[in-house]
Amino acid sequence: MRIRTDGDYAYRRDAIERAADFYDCNKTKAVVSACDDVPHFVQAARQVLARDDLTLEQRREIAETLSTRAVNFEVNTEIVVNTE
Repeated sequence: MRIRTDGDYAYRRDAIERAADFYDCNKTKAVVSACDDVPHFVQAARQVLARDDLTLEQRREIAETLSTRAVNFEVNTEIVVNTE
């Protein structure tokens, strides 16, 4: 597999190098590790945001903190009123 890092895609080289630094490994292993980790982190974030012991404000702050350029977390509330 080849990942373009020229021209408009130059930002990818920086992202891959940051991942390699983070994981302390070569670029190929860093890309694979990041691809393995991201779904687990997203699922964990969803579980945290679904906790009922957090206030709406806390959930929104956590969502904002965890959101990235590629993954955006939003917290919505639904209010239902039934009348008879």
